[in-house]
This record gives sequence, structure tokens and C-alpha cells, in this order.
Amino acid sequence: MWLRNKRPHNMVYSVDRKGAKSGGKVANAIQHYKFLLKRIEFEGNTLWLQNAMTKVLAKFKKYAVNIAKI
Repeated sequence: MWLRNKRPHNMVYSVDRKGAKSGGKVANAIQHYKFLLKRIEFEGNTLWLQNAMTKVLAKFKKYAVNIAKI
């Protein structure tokens, strides 16, 4: 085959970057967590809210956010 001088398409990059490229991922995850806490307080602990909370907590683990500091 021929030689390609293009950039590699599968770049290895850090997902938990808190810089400009990651945008507001960390802030949005914190805001979503606070919103879910308000909904749990109002509606009670439903199955949908439990699933949403596990996803938010997984994002916190991924982004290395400490829940005690929120």
C-alpha cells in the first residue's frame, strides 16, 4: 500500500483533563449530582434516580472528583 502522511486518528489522550479541551465536563457532572440530590429529596429514591446516581458517581471516579468537597 501507499505511505500515508496524515495524523494518526486514534490519539491517546487523557479523558479527565480539566483544561479547555474537556470543556465543562466536571462542572456539568457536579451540577447534575446536585440536581439529582434535590430530586431524590423531593420524589424519593426511585429506580431511575438510582441508575442516574450510579452514572454520576462513575463520572466522579473517572474525573477524580472528591464527593466530600462538593
